[in-house]
Amino acid sequence: MTEGVQERRAEPGPRYEVFHTDCLAREMVDHVTSRWGVWVLISLRHNSLRFYELRESIQGISEKMLAQTLRTLVQDGLLWREVEPTTPPQVTYGLTEFGRDVGEPLSELFDRITRRLSAGDAG
Repeated sequence: MTEGVQERRAEPGPRYEVFHTDCLAREMVDHVTSRWGVWVLISLRHNSLRFYELRESIQGISEKMLAQTLRTLVQDGLLWREVEPTTPPQVTYGLTEFGRDVGEPLSELFDRITRRLSAGDAG
C-alpha cells in the first residue's frame, strides 16, 4: 500500500480558495485592497458622492485612477453608478449592500488606526 498525498480533482464551477491564482474571490479582494479601492469604499461609507466629490475627498488620486477604480468596483458589484442626463452629465456613486458589507471592516480598521494614533498623540 502506498501512502502519500492523495490527488484531488478540481470540481467544475468557480473556485473560492484564496491561495489559488484562479480564485474569483482573490481577484475581487485585490480590487478592494488596491491602493485606491480601500479609500473609495471608505469615502462612500456614509453617503453617495459625485465623481468630483470623490476626487476631492481622496487626496493624491488622479482622475484616471479614480475612473478606473470606480469602473472596477462597479463591475464587481460593490458600487452602484447613476448618471443624471444633464449637461455635463452628473455621475453619482454609492455602495451597494454588498459594498457596505465589504467596506464595513475596512472602515472599522481605519477607525481603529486613527483612534490609536490620536491616543498616541495625547499620551
